[in-house]
Amino acid sequence: MHSLSSLRTKLEQSIAALSFQDKPVELYEPIIYTMNLGGKRIRPLLFLMGCDLFDGDIESSLRPALAIELFHNFTLLHDDIMDKAPLRRGKDTVYKKWNTNIAILSGDTMFAIAYDFLTEVDPALLPEMLKLFTQTAREVCEGQQYDMNFEKQSSVTIADYIQMIRLKTAVLLGCSLKLGAILGHASPVDANFIYGFGENLGLGFQLQDDLLDVFGNEDKFGKAIGGDIVTNKKTFLYLKAMEVAVPNDLSALKHCFSDPKIQPKEKVNRVRDIYTRLDIHEKTKDQIDIYYANALKCLQEIHVEENRKEELKALAKQLLFRDF
Repeated sequence: MHSLSSLRTKLEQSIAALSFQDKPVELYEPIIYTMNLGGKRIRPLLFLMGCDLFDGDIESSLRPALAIELFHNFTLLHDDIMDKAPLRRGKDTVYKKWNTNIAILSGDTMFAIAYDFLTEVDPALLPEMLKLFTQTAREVCEGQQYDMNFEKQSSVTIADYIQMIRLKTAVLLGCSLKLGAILGHASPVDANFIYGFGENLGLGFQLQDDLLDVFGNEDKFGKAIGGDIVTNKKTFLYLKAMEVAVPNDLSALKHCFSDPKIQPKEKVNRVRDIYTRLDIHEKTKDQIDIYYANALKCLQEIHVEENRKEELKALAKQLLFRDF
């Protein structure tokens, strides 16, 4: 088996070697810029780890793994426009550095290239992999639409939110692992279990991301802190606070999310103070622990030697309990 660090090295080398046709420059330069912004490369790494778990060939899996990273970054280009986010991984977002139209078109091109890269697999496996990838792409878009709906929807439950992040975030982690497993010729049963591992990992990962957005260090987080609060996102933290708040805090929280006169910095500070009083940080961590346990249960069911699962266990722990 390959170590996580060796897979990461192979992946980074493949990304560094990416090249596209030179013209039009305005279309392809933002793609290269985006792919070189760095990041944890979680999804393509999971693809490679899923393949490696079942003794698949890593060298021939690199281009299909890049399909996942291209698709993921395509969604980020469009998400940043919708969220009006100025920073991504500590750098200007594409629509800020260029403009909105370029960001849309470059993102669309990344989506097309992703499909092209994914086809570089055994033709016998391609129909199943394309079906899963296409289904996941649709689900990610559905999740983004729910996310936008929730901004204006007066009543959103925690169950609604969990379903939204399952679609927007978790299914792509599950898909990444399962695609790699299929490429490694895993059994259908094992491929489904590794999908479940990734799905639970994705749910916990998003809740941790929600925590970081409120309580994180901006330098480590790579984007402005409090963005979810400023844009009135109904995250798990907000919904849990609404569920447990006493009347005074409930009224204050509603006011913060409805009064446009409150300046962004003041709004973030007020909401964070309410969350702190209500112990929302710990309540969110408790839910992350549940998803972590569920992910490990799925991993335990996979029919490979336990020692082969250690890298996936370590990565799960790293992602769900990353520091602030």
